[in-house]
Amino acid sequence: MTTSELEQPAVSALVGAAATGLAARARASVVQVHGRGPGGGSGVAWRDSHTVMTNFHVVAGVGAQVEVLTHNNMRHKARLIAGNPRLDLALLAVEGAELPPAPLGDSARLRVGELVFAVGNPWGQRGVVTAGIVSAVGDLPAGPDEQPASYIRSDVRLAPGNSGGPLLNAHGEVVGINAMIFGGDLSVAIPTHVALAWGSRLPARPVFLGLGVQAVADGQRTGLLVAQLAHSGPAATAGLMVGDLLQALAGQPLTVTDDLLTVLATHAPGDTLKVALIRGGRPLTLTVTLAAQG
Repeated sequence: MTTSELEQPAVSALVGAAATGLAARARASVVQVHGRGPGGGSGVAWRDSHTVMTNFHVVAGVGAQVEVLTHNNMRHKARLIAGNPRLDLALLAVEGAELPPAPLGDSARLRVGELVFAVGNPWGQRGVVTAGIVSAVGDLPAGPDEQPASYIRSDVRLAPGNSGGPLLNAHGEVVGINAMIFGGDLSVAIPTHVALAWGSRLPARPVFLGLGVQAVADGQRTGLLVAQLAHSGPAATAGLMVGDLLQALAGQPLTVTDDLLTVLATHAPGDTLKVALIRGGRPLTLTVTLAAQG
């Protein structure tokens, strides 16, 4: 028997022991998100006991029909605070939840070859842990005025239901939000430092517009496409519809998602703003009244 053959069981035992400890600590912070699709996805308590970070594609288009299931089988309604289709991130406010926030790691210092773990709910199974190593860290192309973004690629096994769950380092710290399977065997996660930077640029004041948007620039149209509306939210109440192309808010042009955040950051709940948009090829102006996030 070779030395490498003797080492393999020891390495497997080490990884197994680490995964067991991580799972016990992380499960309380990981929730099952029932949003888009029958299987839903995952999410992780983010910086406080009632906020959850997940993927935008998990909750896109479901309005107020989002709920989360905690590790102790408690169901809570959730509301979309903000979403970013480009980064595939969404922040949820969970009603009545007291979730232990997961510790956040420094994903900017993550190196190729590091051991990482994914925790989530693949195929509806609760709290499943898979292990792998980081195979690449790269940058996503960013347009003018868009937030720089990057990704973590690893060989942790993901399946439908893992989306939105945390990617942990060997210390049990969240270094990424799992987003997708890439090329069959590799997975992609949004680094924690990217998610933190996005969250820090959200409006400082507790305003709520109630929509998710995606930047469009195809040569003929430029603006923010409405991809999601919160049921009975300010945007829906004002008459906005999924598929509307937003071109200006309060007189400020909207070309990238950060433009929308910049406008909202300068207003407060109760402010009334004009929204210029294109619907069915025709220009339209609506009036929306901002609400408090609550």
